[in-house]
Amino acid sequence: METLEILGFFGAFIVGLILGLIGSGGSILSVPILVYLFGINPFTATAYSLFIVGTTSLIGSIKNLRDKLINYSTTLLFSFSAVITVYLTRKYLIHLIPETIIDSDLIFLSKNQLIMLLFSILMLVAGFLMIKRTPKTIVGLKQTKTIAPNKFLIFAEGSLIGFLTGLVGAGGGFIIIPILVILSDLRMKAAIATSLAIISLKSLIGFIGDVQNLRIDWMFLLFFTLISVIGIFIGQLFSQKVPENKLKMVFGLFVIIIGTSILFIELT
Repeated sequence: METLEILGFFGAFIVGLILGLIGSGGSILSVPILVYLFGINPFTATAYSLFIVGTTSLIGSIKNLRDKLINYSTTLLFSFSAVITVYLTRKYLIHLIPETIIDSDLIFLSKNQLIMLLFSILMLVAGFLMIKRTPKTIVGLKQTKTIAPNKFLIFAEGSLIGFLTGLVGAGGGFIIIPILVILSDLRMKAAIATSLAIISLKSLIGFIGDVQNLRIDWMFLLFFTLISVIGIFIGQLFSQKVPENKLKMVFGLFVIIIGTSILFIELT
């Protein structure tokens, strides 16, 4: 096994570890690991990421289910809209993007480059959201919104997250968690648990849209996912002991560095 592959499988463990610790963020690492350490095509990497993140989050949700942390009504409402858009994006919309988008004397932009550029921008946004203060303080405030607008906003945000997930293979937990805290009045632990359940549903259904269109290396994919699952169990084990704000700060800075690196690589 080569050095890059060893680093890649260690990265698989980190993906699960981060998901277990903070309920988001791990998925944002899976695509760069697959592309740059294993040399997998970006389009295929986004599909693999959906399976890895979906399966890891689903297994991680079992503990949350036993602990009664998952809000079922919010999960179903958010997932319903997200599942539709992520499936349509993976099954149809992403195939409408031409392999060569711009080909001139000054600029050349391929479909794979576009995916990675969008991914790097998403990573930068994710990083800045991570290092901002968590919305814990909002939970104690009385909500002034009525139930109907909240449900509509959750549904709309689910559609947006589903589209982003389908396009770049990221789970979007870093966006989902603040939305759940603010719009659904969930406490942080419940928001993290509900986010994992939503990510698992929309990611796995999004992957179904790729099964018929891709040649999948199941041995590699299952092994990578297994390591990620081990990571999420350990992450959940230590989630009560690690200060959440400090962890989010460190991870957010790390994501910003990775996102900036990808942006530099793709533009040079």
